Amino acid sequence: MISTFRTEHRPKSRLLAGLGALTALTLLPAVPVAAAPVNDASPQSARQVAPRVVTAAERRTAAYLDSLRNRPARLKAFFKDLPKGGDLHNHLSGAATTEYLIKLAAEKGLCIDATMTAVAPPCGPGTRPAADARRDVAFREQIVRAWSMQDFPANQSGHDHFFDTFGKFGLATWDRGKLLANVANSVVKQNQFYLETMVTPASDSAKQLADKVGYDADFAAFHRKLLAGGQLDQVVDEAVKEADDGDADFRATAHCDTPRPDPGCRLPVKWISQVSRGGTPARVFTQIAVGMRLAERDPRFVAVNLVQPEDWDTSLANYSLQMRMLKYLRSQYPGAHVTLHAGELAPGLVKPEDLTFHIREAVLVAGAERIGHGVDLVHEDNWRQLARTMAKRKIAVEVPFSSNKQILGISGAAHPFNAYRHYGVPVVLATDDPGVSRINISHEYQYAAKTYGLSYTELKDLARASLEYAFRDGRSLWADGSTPSGYHLVPACRSDRPGTGHLSSRCSRYLADSPKAATQWRQETAFAAFERDNGGRR
Repeated sequence: MISTFRTEHRPKSRLLAGLGALTALTLLPAVPVAAAPVNDASPQSARQVAPRVVTAAERRTAAYLDSLRNRPARLKAFFKDLPKGGDLHNHLSGAATTEYLIKLAAEKGLCIDATMTAVAPPCGPGTRPAADARRDVAFREQIVRAWSMQDFPANQSGHDHFFDTFGKFGLATWDRGKLLANVANSVVKQNQFYLETMVTPASDSAKQLADKVGYDADFAAFHRKLLAGGQLDQVVDEAVKEADDGDADFRATAHCDTPRPDPGCRLPVKWISQVSRGGTPARVFTQIAVGMRLAERDPRFVAVNLVQPEDWDTSLANYSLQMRMLKYLRSQYPGAHVTLHAGELAPGLVKPEDLTFHIREAVLVAGAERIGHGVDLVHEDNWRQLARTMAKRKIAVEVPFSSNKQILGISGAAHPFNAYRHYGVPVVLATDDPGVSRINISHEYQYAAKTYGLSYTELKDLARASLEYAFRDGRSLWADGSTPSGYHLVPACRSDRPGTGHLSSRCSRYLADSPKAATQWRQETAFAAFERDNGGRR
């Protein structure tokens, strides 16, 4: 979750007071993926499906993974090399490494004030050039701790520190192309094959248009006013120009048009438009409209998402209104996808009644196709029925374990990871803001395996799910999607085996016509190589 540089907090004491109660939560045990229900029946009466077929190569790789319990270096290498699908919940400014942000701050001639905030030059009294961090190790470490969760004390508010970082490094994050070069290279090095990352398109112009037009509670009338005279399209034009400039900057920074391109040059990337939920109703509606119109016009953009803390007073007060805005605008822009931060809350952070409806309204009112975080699931009204609905509709949950722990203090048995899986809700692992959290996706997979006792095949299917539920163009490689009985290739590719070097003409045509299936095939080929390399090792 990104704060988009706004300062507004709930009292720290309210958050800390509620964390002790979280450890008392006892969630449902995990069940094998093959047994998780996908219909609206109760788990006890759900139709049982055939267990997932485990191949000999998977069994050998699972045995090797089991042998690494007391070999930390090899275990870490295993998870780094594990193919891990795509990252679907990623904020670009929070994903770049802190060290890279310091480098950008130095290049831009920024200054660092006494609160470790990057400010514009010239550097006056009480500030230092960011460039000093190149030589002064102690100064650099001060910045790193202020701009990330590095060494953050466990007895202080991780929530406040996490969100404060964005305001501190904000001025260093305006070069979208350079940030993407840093993040894309990291994603590829982590053995992932796809990225959806969040940015705020034409932010200032969208706000100016909203303020100029003024709010109208009649959504249709407000939308017409935004469209009048091509005003909304002018903002979208600016967003497209931003994307063009960012692409050019990315290709130059990553050396994409040279004989030695960076790894990130080959990564498929899609943009998700951020909407600042703490803004006025006029601004929120306008930003949603910009993001949705942009997604229908520019194939680089695929969806919208609401960002900023869900527990802010303005966020809470306007939550239901914003869900209705999304519902209306989806009817106007059916080609735009919606994924929403929802349920990024915990007891003590908000009033009990605020824990009872956020995920529900995101799903049933706004029509979200994916949910980000979803941490307060078991506090929602009739949460089991909600989980069954999400499973039936195949609404995936994006789970970034590290940020959930750092922001909300939720981890282990208190996290609803097992509850979602028990009810057959699709789950994908994500990083959120890996630069701020000081983690990578390999860390998240290793944490999941250790904490929830996941088998190799369960880890493999989590990686598959992250591509299955991506907003990637084209049909899936899998005949029935991520069904409880496992993944089965579409008929066009059923006679083919990834990693063998053989591809039938029928399958080749199918992959050529579907970027999504082609990315999934690429991962399956990587899995075949991974299992060859790790299936016979001890």
